[in-house]
Amino acid sequence: MKVAIIGGGSSYTPELINGFLERVDSFPLTELWLMDISQERLEIVGKFAQRMVAAAGSPFVVHLTTNRHAAIKDALYVTTQLRVGGMTARREDEYLGQRHGLIGQETTGVGGMAKALRTIPMILSIARDMQELAPEATLINFTNPAGLVTEALTRYAPNIAAAGVCNVPITTKMKILEEMQFGEKAIAPERATLDTLGLNHLSWHRGFTIDGEDVWAQVMAGFIKKMRENGDAAEWDVKTIESLQMVPNYYLQYFYYTDKKLAQQTNWPPSRAEQVMEIEAALLKQYAEPNRTQPPDDLMKRGGAYYSTVATQLLNAHYNDLGEVHVVNVAHRGAVSGYPEDWVLEMPCIVRRSGIEPIATEPLPLSCFGLLAQVKSYEILTVEAAVHGDKDAAYQALLTHPLGASADKVDAVLTDMLETNQKYLPQF
Repeated sequence: MKVAIIGGGSSYTPELINGFLERVDSFPLTELWLMDISQERLEIVGKFAQRMVAAAGSPFVVHLTTNRHAAIKDALYVTTQLRVGGMTARREDEYLGQRHGLIGQETTGVGGMAKALRTIPMILSIARDMQELAPEATLINFTNPAGLVTEALTRYAPNIAAAGVCNVPITTKMKILEEMQFGEKAIAPERATLDTLGLNHLSWHRGFTIDGEDVWAQVMAGFIKKMRENGDAAEWDVKTIESLQMVPNYYLQYFYYTDKKLAQQTNWPPSRAEQVMEIEAALLKQYAEPNRTQPPDDLMKRGGAYYSTVATQLLNAHYNDLGEVHVVNVAHRGAVSGYPEDWVLEMPCIVRRSGIEPIATEPLPLSCFGLLAQVKSYEILTVEAAVHGDKDAAYQALLTHPLGASADKVDAVLTDMLETNQKYLPQF
């Protein structure tokens, strides 16, 4: 079995290697191809990956390449974890927002839109390669903005089996298990199921079961109790959570507490991108150590907890037809009554070899749906802008986004966005 990782020079790759090594008994990987456009990063990260696999007895072979076609050809799974423009472009996304008094963040608001415009054409190009070189392969996308990218794949690469994945749902699930007491000292994660619905980085967690038993009331009581104990340091205000009776995805803080987030930007530098650049520089030095065969503890500073778990567990469930429930981004196809069927949502799905099928569920309350529908409208407009180089669609996307500029300033923000990213946006 061949698996291709597009963006194999990522600092996350060693964690992914560990995930595959932990599952060699059930996931019979023989060839793992790491592809990256950066020969330098590929040398450092790729050779470290090869040492990790060798230290584990070489259960599979790690190939390194800058040739995307070679990586994709005859693969059974292709995963994308790339960043067009690298961390420098992420920093530009953040400061684009700050310059205009808007949220500067890599997946939310104007920064997320800039990243989507750069990323969508590249992911669709990979999908075209798959259709030619690996038509039976499944594409698992980790590249942010994951939901928006998956929306583009669903609309413009419908013949490719694809799903978008994020680590927020599994991180939330594991945090609940760690912090709550359910009458036992430890509960295996596979016994628990998180009910969540929304868009990637715009979802609400609204249910939790253990062995099929609903324990959400207990989870909510514990969550509210902890917020009261934390006082002003709590992530959310108690009244909002008591009213919703749901736990919002932490990215919703940008929407619920915009002023607070804007105030935090006044402390830059360093922005998050600048922090990550320092972390990655240190990680790459450690990866280059010739005797190192295990990821350093500093990898956790990079973010992305449980990345290897969610990635390789999903592939394992799909390959082995396990029927496990995973939270992924897919077109819901009528699973949520009343929502347009072609909308890509982040929601629980049953993972089988035949496909990833959304589980029928109740829609969100109006207090959440209004925001979701507005952001989904922005996403669809952004896909059209990215695919066709349509400046009018891009203008309307910014006009529609709840974190976008006021109408009289949209044109200035869009002009700045396109000029800043000119070399990555030939479609414009």
